[in-house]
Amino acid sequence: MIRFLLSAALAASLLAPASAETIRVGVTAGPHAQILEQVVPEAKKLGLDVKIVEFTDYVIPNQALANKELEINSFQHEPYLKNQIAKTNWKISKVAYTIASPMGFYSKKYRSFDEIPAGATIAIQNDPTNGARSLQLLAANKIITLRDGAGVTAGVVDITENPKNYKFIELDAAQLPRSLPDVDAAAVNNNYAVQAGLDPIKDSIVKETTDGPWVNILAVRDEDKDKPWVATFVKAYQSEAVKQFIAEKFKGAYVAAW
Repeated sequence: MIRFLLSAALAASLLAPASAETIRVGVTAGPHAQILEQVVPEAKKLGLDVKIVEFTDYVIPNQALANKELEINSFQHEPYLKNQIAKTNWKISKVAYTIASPMGFYSKKYRSFDEIPAGATIAIQNDPTNGARSLQLLAANKIITLRDGAGVTAGVVDITENPKNYKFIELDAAQLPRSLPDVDAAAVNNNYAVQAGLDPIKDSIVKETTDGPWVNILAVRDEDKDKPWVATFVKAYQSEAVKQFIAEKFKGAYVAAW
């Protein structure tokens, strides 16, 4: 009888699923968090227990990753990560692409940049990469001209032509939606636009295309990038179920980049 019980227990243990490996994933609140909620069940199927850790700014998720308070994060594009690494020497690597999130300019007062008068105040992000992104968008639409060679770190000092003499102010990215009543136009990252009730497709007065360097990524510490759980998490994120959710939920405001 004892032998039978032991055999039954052994059989049950072999049939039971292995305990899931737990990973903490940092995201900014809003669309990145919403998408990650859809990744959780896909990861569970593959043996990963995903714990979502939400942040309200763009600085802390990389710091938390570098400090081993997270295993992976999903909130940024590669130029932003490279800029952070250059300033901090954090050992963090991109491991996969997630979504493209075409950023736009918004205005509560005007329907296009053609309507915005000379001397108007334009708000952009105060972090170098997102500020550069906004200036590049204006340059692509011939609203300003940037010096030759000004790329993903372009700043206001790199503006060589400003025909309407716009005044540029730089604010924290999270504050830009709230600045709209006080400025003539503002660049707003899509996650903050959506949280503020703006429609990135209908409400933006000028908008990025989906190509370019600003595709969002998954990032891990260098020491972890070749670990099996990373490939497993990427597989869960880049699943067909998650791609369908992005298409149905965001209707082109965010698009899967795989």
